[in-house]
Amino acid sequence: MTRTVAHIDKVLKVANSPTAAARSRLAASWRRSADKHGLDPGEHRSPNRLSGTELYERVNAFEKFMTVAAPRLDSLFSLVGQSGCAVLLTDDDGVVLDQRISDADTAVFEAWGLCVGAVWSEAEEGTNGIGTCLEENRQLIIHRDEHFFARNTAMSCIDAPIYGADGEIMAALDVSSARADQTEAFNRLIGAQVAQTARAIEEANFRAAFDTARIVVAESEDAEAATLLAINEDDLIVGATREARRVFGFDRSGALAPQPASDVLGRTDGPTGFEKAERAAVVRALTRAGGNVSAAARQLGIGRATLYRRMKRLGLEQN
Repeated sequence: MTRTVAHIDKVLKVANSPTAAARSRLAASWRRSADKHGLDPGEHRSPNRLSGTELYERVNAFEKFMTVAAPRLDSLFSLVGQSGCAVLLTDDDGVVLDQRISDADTAVFEAWGLCVGAVWSEAEEGTNGIGTCLEENRQLIIHRDEHFFARNTAMSCIDAPIYGADGEIMAALDVSSARADQTEAFNRLIGAQVAQTARAIEEANFRAAFDTARIVVAESEDAEAATLLAINEDDLIVGATREARRVFGFDRSGALAPQPASDVLGRTDGPTGFEKAERAAVVRALTRAGGNVSAAARQLGIGRATLYRRMKRLGLEQN
């Protein structure tokens, strides 16, 4: 029995098992590929590839995102490119929008269909790094024989999802390897870098989406997550990354209903409401004036004696 035939038999046996999918995420994906998507692990067709107007429209829709992501793709490729790996960025449908591949490896990845315009959704390609990452909304590694199609078992794919400013998954970051000797241990090392780069892209994209807002970095038990809040000039929280939404109990996705930053981040003791805002304004003026009360009063448009009275009421020392 050839290796290809053995792989096809194994996939079909697991996909048809009434219990395997409940025990294994990989088995569940194989079953989806066969039952839900109607795929045959022995298919020999090449991956579908968009071109012309359809690809242009997708790339154009992601232009700002791709501009933000580009330097981070370059950085990731500088770490993994010399080891026979390609770096791919897809949209939320698994369509490859951008890539970094060395000249020496281009022919191999082109032959596999790992190139701009190729569609790597799970519905099209069965279990694979890009498609299954998007389907299951999680970071994962699909190593060689874990792929659904026998024709894809020569590659290893390491992926992480990227979430948009609205908390919805919007892209996948993929590193695929053409090396026959790529080990699972090496994949895990690359996986850590892929996850870090995905979060860096997510953070940069969030900052670009709220470029006129003040960005506050919040605390989270996930030290690697992008936990950011966007606060406008009225001190209202108008945006939050996916991790920030989880931390503060906001809706996981969609437009964020504005709410006062002080209600979310403020202390329950001490000054509140207008008093807190007034204190903050006075402190800012004094800071800008280097502690000079007369200069601070002029900034605030009030008299020096009035400012002294307010400072006393607010519990602010002159120094």
